Amino acid sequence: MTSALRDWLIDLGIAEGIADYLTWLVLVVAVIALSLLVNYITRRFLVALASYLVRKSHTRWDDFLLKHKVFTRLSHLAPAIVIYFSAYLFPAVEIWIQRFAVAYLLLVGYWTFNSFLNAVADIYGTLEISRQRPIKGYLQVVKIVVFIIISIVVIATILGQKIGYLLGGLGAMTAVLMLIFKDSILGLMAGIQLSLNDMVRIGDWIEMPRYGADGDVIDLSLHTVKVQNWDKTISTIPAYYLISDSFKNWRGMDESGGRRIKRSINIDITSIKFLTAEMLDRFDKFQLLKEYLDRKRKEVAEWNQVNEIDTSVLINGRHLTNIGTFRAYVIAYLRSHPKIHQEMTFLVRQLPAGDNGLPMEIYVFSRIREWAEYEAIQADIFDHLLAVTPLFELRVFQHPTGDDFRVLAQAHGK
Repeated sequence: MTSALRDWLIDLGIAEGIADYLTWLVLVVAVIALSLLVNYITRRFLVALASYLVRKSHTRWDDFLLKHKVFTRLSHLAPAIVIYFSAYLFPAVEIWIQRFAVAYLLLVGYWTFNSFLNAVADIYGTLEISRQRPIKGYLQVVKIVVFIIISIVVIATILGQKIGYLLGGLGAMTAVLMLIFKDSILGLMAGIQLSLNDMVRIGDWIEMPRYGADGDVIDLSLHTVKVQNWDKTISTIPAYYLISDSFKNWRGMDESGGRRIKRSINIDITSIKFLTAEMLDRFDKFQLLKEYLDRKRKEVAEWNQVNEIDTSVLINGRHLTNIGTFRAYVIAYLRSHPKIHQEMTFLVRQLPAGDNGLPMEIYVFSRIREWAEYEAIQADIFDHLLAVTPLFELRVFQHPTGDDFRVLAQAHGK
């Protein structure tokens, strides 16, 4: 074909040198035009047809292939194939054209494969197991390995060398490669340990104060773990830090079915006293305390009678106190609360008295684990308990304020 075109140009009276140049130019233009035409036809018809069929299908996985342009990138193989098979038209550089065409095919193949893996990641992300076993890190490892292999093959193809020679030279560069891909290697090992030990999943609430992370895990990759903090900022933590350092994962709380409430009310010790008859009569009207008071009064009376206690003096024998009765009320109140988990740890206890009074700690679990509603439940409970504390003739301890000193000064006429 090349000779026929050259002879035809010479027959038209064109000099041989110019005829050779024009022949080469016409063939180059023809090959380029054919490549562009094939590329247009592939994208205009074949890719468009594939996209149409994907949109009409009822499955979701092919939608991700379309989203990541797998079909579009695959269409770039067509012009490279045309150029490869047209190389014989240029005998002087045929081998080089073929080498570069093969290299281009390999690079487009890797580009397409990369898009396919991205689609696989999205498809896998729609499955429930993806929260427990993320594969993004593994896919990134596959991309790196395939990229290295493709790069070696492309270089060997262009240079016309056997792959074995390049691999032999690559062995001498192992130390350099280890240094270059240090983070990737550490990230791979960390990702494997995180996955095998089920240490963290997408959606977990984790805390790493050292790195300013306190929120939900939104992404797990080969190198990094992304955490969306509660203030909506994003903390990016190297994956291997989750192995080498400590962090708190709140998943156990979510899976247990309850969220802990641990808070104290500090009681002014000077307000603690024995119950009087008048106080007992008043407390009898508290519905949550009636059963407790009936049982305790009977128990105390029997004990004092059996032990022949002189109850005219309060220090003798057993007597009910306002702090003990208040604690019994708190227990009864929490036992009747519909949003407190009754099957999990349930404590209302006194802690050692100190400079801030006598702490009465509530250690229970809420059935509600969502943050906002959990805080509302906790606030409602303590709103009520702080409001009823004075009914037991107890005072909540707090340090004196400016208003306290003002009242004290007025009382002394200053």
